[in-house]
Amino acid sequence: MADYIRLRQICLVAPQLAPVIADISAIMGLDVCYRDGNVAKYGLENALLPVDTILLEVVAPFEPGPGTAAGRFIEKTGGRGGYMAIFCCEDPDARGANANAIGVRTANVITHAPYHGVQLHPRDCRAAFIEFNHTDGSDDVLGPYPPAGPDWQTSIRKDTTLALTEVEMQSEAPQGLAEHWGRILGVPADGATVKLPNSTFRFVKGEAEIMSGLTFRVVDKAKVLAAAKARGCAVSGDEFFLCGVTFRLTA
Repeated sequence: MADYIRLRQICLVAPQLAPVIADISAIMGLDVCYRDGNVAKYGLENALLPVDTILLEVVAPFEPGPGTAAGRFIEKTGGRGGYMAIFCCEDPDARGANANAIGVRTANVITHAPYHGVQLHPRDCRAAFIEFNHTDGSDDVLGPYPPAGPDWQTSIRKDTTLALTEVEMQSEAPQGLAEHWGRILGVPADGATVKLPNSTFRFVKGEAEIMSGLTFRVVDKAKVLAAAKARGCAVSGDEFFLCGVTFRLTA
């Protein structure tokens, strides 16, 4: 099979898990499919919510402060920006080696057979962690994906949120960051965008290098925006701010 790359998961980071998961569930009409005990060894707890076939994950440190990578991230960014972009592909090791060859270090390798993941160093990726992973026998987008639990597919809901279509990345030099991510992902940048089969990364001008926003296609924008307002989120136009990023809505 030819090599492929798809967005599999976006990971956000929060100081506390429960309130953010409650907000996302209530506003976006998403259900938690899994909480992964494997992240406890990093001092974290998590929850994953499927948005069609892309997983939205939130991680939070057990203890406040800089004792974990996620805690340091919150302190450094003031809680602004997404934490990790996770891509499924045929050969994570080969993609990791290609990244190493352009000066992007490997930070962590995780093997929980049949899943194998290679995480790259966020300082070298710039803006967010990148992970490449592969699950044996899971080239189907609705196939097994151990990080999301044994039956994540049964938690997919389509009554409110239909898809996660775009990830916004911010930089003082957006074109340069787009080209850098394009080289790491092996998908050449098209202007200030990097297009994958199931999502687009759009790079915009901003003061800091962060993953700044997520765009969702929803059934009823007004209903979602009203829910965001009711939960105390700052709403402006077709977007609201939650868990360090701007949630942008399209019909």
